[in-house]
Amino acid sequence: MPLIEVTQSQYVRATIRLESATASLVDQYAAFVHGIADDVVDKALNYVFAKDREFQEYLKSSQSGKVVPSLRVRRLGAEPVASGMATVVGVETRREPVPKAASVPEESRSVLRTG
Repeated sequence: MPLIEVTQSQYVRATIRLESATASLVDQYAAFVHGIADDVVDKALNYVFAKDREFQEYLKSSQSGKVVPSLRVRRLGAEPVASGMATVVGVETRREPVPKAASVPEESRSVLRTG
């Protein structure tokens, strides 16, 4: 029997928008814990989900199975780029309209890629 158990985690690449101050704090916290921003966001969200008793009860309800996903997730797989010189890993699924670049204020364009 092995002394340690190594498990594979399944990661997805998702795009989220953060307030610029929040993005800065994520970077600061990542530096503080000698980690990366992706792990800070992942662990922070899992911490909140686990600690929120009302949310845990909600997850047990039938309502939680009826949620329409809104997170933009890149699915695993590779697609060739039009130039044929590189591949794009995954296909991004958008479930909400993407705002035009001109209509999004500069300070709200902080984007963090997880996964």
